[in-house]
Amino acid sequence: MTRLHLFDMDGTLIHGSAAAIELSKQIGVEAEILDLERAFADGLLEPGEFARRAHALWSALTEDHVVAAFDGAPWLEGIRETWADIRARGEHCAVISISPNFFVERLLPWGAHAAHGSPWPAVPFREPVDPAGIHTPDSKVRIADELCAAFGVTRADCVAYGDSWSDVALFGSVPVSVAVNADHHVGDLATHAYTGRDLREAHSLACEG
Repeated sequence: MTRLHLFDMDGTLIHGSAAAIELSKQIGVEAEILDLERAFADGLLEPGEFARRAHALWSALTEDHVVAAFDGAPWLEGIRETWADIRARGEHCAVISISPNFFVERLLPWGAHAAHGSPWPAVPFREPVDPAGIHTPDSKVRIADELCAAFGVTRADCVAYGDSWSDVALFGSVPVSVAVNADHHVGDLATHAYTGRDLREAHSLACEG
């Protein structure tokens, strides 16, 4: 049986942090982005408005900052090994995130078949971000359906990995899900729950059913 494994990034592959936080650390606006993150988590900011405000905070962001943020992020252990195992089984793996595509797509060399982040202008910014183009929780389901069509599978063949409210819609659309270091939004929805720092261990739960 061919399966498609769908991974959230912030809080799931990145332990206790997010791309926006790691990027903001590089240019000294971590406190400001944490305020936005709290408002976002509380449902007070839509993804597009979060992106618009983050774009304003990141006017000094350079490609070197992006590289440093990515390399220094607290990634779970075993990501490359997990994706290599998925590929060896003849299965597929993809990342779907609300975070900027210029950060998410850096995961492709680690072994993901696809990595979808919200469309942002290139760094350094010379044009505004389009709030209407920023991914939402429902976008994750739409992109998952597009990936299913591309890989010749259906939702019934999918496994979702996530940690928060932005993964609720996707968890509700697939038969197997793994809550990774998750909050209460997805804990009761998930087929399996994992707390720890090694993606190989979370993936092993999905292999059980």
